[in-house]
Amino acid sequence: MAGSILGNIFKISTWGESHGKAVGVVIDGCPAGLDLCEDDIQTFLDRRKPGTSQFTTPRKENDEVEILSGVFEGKTTGTPISLLVYNKEQRSTDYSEIASYYRPGHADYTFDAKYGFRDYRGGGRSSGRETIGRVAAGAIAIKILDRLGISINAYSKEIGGISIDYSRFDAKECNNNPFYMPDSVAAAAIKDFAAQKRAEGDSVGGVIECVIKGVMPGVGETVFNKLDANLAKAIMSIGACKGFEIGDGFEVSKSLGSTNNDSFTVNDGKLDKKTNHAGGILGGMADGSDIVFRAAFKPTPSISKLQRTVNKSMEEIDVSIKGRHDPMVVPRAVVVVESMAAITLVDLIFMNMTSKMDEIVSFYKR
Repeated sequence: MAGSILGNIFKISTWGESHGKAVGVVIDGCPAGLDLCEDDIQTFLDRRKPGTSQFTTPRKENDEVEILSGVFEGKTTGTPISLLVYNKEQRSTDYSEIASYYRPGHADYTFDAKYGFRDYRGGGRSSGRETIGRVAAGAIAIKILDRLGISINAYSKEIGGISIDYSRFDAKECNNNPFYMPDSVAAAAIKDFAAQKRAEGDSVGGVIECVIKGVMPGVGETVFNKLDANLAKAIMSIGACKGFEIGDGFEVSKSLGSTNNDSFTVNDGKLDKKTNHAGGILGGMADGSDIVFRAAFKPTPSISKLQRTVNKSMEEIDVSIKGRHDPMVVPRAVVVVESMAAITLVDLIFMNMTSKMDEIVSFYKR
């Protein structure tokens, strides 16, 4: 299968299926000498693992990571890092019924159309469990960014049409509710709404916002490898993501050049911007201000509410999806968004190291 590899210098390749023996990732291009142990990665995997609240799938998986290669005596060696997570609680029989028909909102039909065959056990490669490899690789990328003073923080901005109020924004609140939302009032309203929709056999979607601080100006490329373009590709590659915007996003279509342009100014002897409508990126390169983007996630397509579809005999039928599914993907997708942003940034930062001849000479002739 093509399409399972991302990156140019810092490169990841995810592998495995939802109901196969294991899932994992191989990371190539990580520098030697980075402190790394399984606990560093486990912290991030624990944020996306299932069974953490009534608003996630009841599938019980510890998602314990094993480092197979690329680390010796607690430090990366510069060789490929292979990470593995065993699937412990597969119930493939829960999905045997769907082998005969195409689930609405899923990749069942498109897999059949492309390969003439599909792994119907939880969606195979199109399952949300594929993101385990992304998050494991993202944990390493985030450690690299931390050494550079760069931070990435994502959170649920909106779920089921209920949005946070920025006047009540409290980053610490994200850890106090099951939605990873920085607004306790909005989180309480979502809890009631989501519980109602779950009881009706339905699901809800939402929006994740991400803020990246500390990226040095100039990171990114022009034309095809723009920072915003690569971020869009990385985030849109997450299975349930259906929309991406950066800075003011689609609101710029209602703006004017005189109001949308960010005026430059001098702040403590350094170049700064008075506003940040551009979302921290100009011409495909970071401008030194906060990078701000949002990603829209669709409602979980696996719902028990009756739906109309077609089986392989081309007969129209009614279906109710059985199995263990998230009533919403947004809370568990927050760490996936952070991970994909980190992987993208590290790759472009490494590419940026060859952009100036004097810096190359300085490195090799020191």
